[in-house]
Amino acid sequence: MTSPQIQFRDRQSEVDLYQLQELFNMSAFWAKGRSIEDLRIAIANSDPVISVWDGERLIGFARATSDGIYRATIWDVVIHPDYRGNGIGSKLVETVLAHPKMRWVERVYLMTTHQQKFYEKIGFQANNSTTMVLDNQSRMSYLATPEIQFQESLGE
Repeated sequence: MTSPQIQFRDRQSEVDLYQLQELFNMSAFWAKGRSIEDLRIAIANSDPVISVWDGERLIGFARATSDGIYRATIWDVVIHPDYRGNGIGSKLVETVLAHPKMRWVERVYLMTTHQQKFYEKIGFQANNSTTMVLDNQSRMSYLATPEIQFQESLGE
């Protein structure tokens, strides 16, 4: 299934942002052009973050956000084209789901454009009843200003 060289890692700090950017640009139409800084922020705010390596080469990646009990969402699942079809993608998603932050979550969400069959094999089911999206929040200036003041947590 996977060669002995293939390693799955769960440390955010081990993700090479430049290799990740390259992997997204070559393998994920939905993630082309992401900046290094945006990738850093997304990873810092995700847990778990799972990367897949063949030696020193990043060949797979996925991340999730979770409250640890009720809801979680898996994001940015990607496998290098040269490594697809070997079970690495399934193992990657299963590794995310087995993480302590995800293991007992009641419901895990995932968005996919063309890979429904792949995720169905892992156990995901189509769910048309709960999906809504608020796109481009910056245009929502008409929303009331919150009464609380938020602390900037990035970079602290």
